[in-house]
Amino acid sequence: MTTYKIQIDGEVLRVSFADPAQNDQIVRDAAARLEEMAASGELKGGPLLKINGPASLPVACVLAHKVAHMYGAIGVFDPKLGKYVIAITHNPAYQLGDLID
Repeated sequence: MTTYKIQIDGEVLRVSFADPAQNDQIVRDAAARLEEMAASGELKGGPLLKINGPASLPVACVLAHKVAHMYGAIGVFDPKLGKYVIAITHNPAYQLGDLID
């Protein structure tokens, strides 16, 4: 059973819900998938990662925790703005709150 889908498309981490489940299971599945992707080299780290797709707050925390130190900055897509909002940054090229395409 897969409760949460995660795949990388260039610098965009595409996420979505899959089989219905509660957050306690979804966070475990999301963490396991991210660890699998890191171990296989799919998630390599770099200057920027953009996250796009639906996530509950617990899942968003898992996503952020697992990728925050692999990438210089993390942008999260805001559909109202139609842009990514830099939500985590260790990269001087990106400031917290920057809007990027």
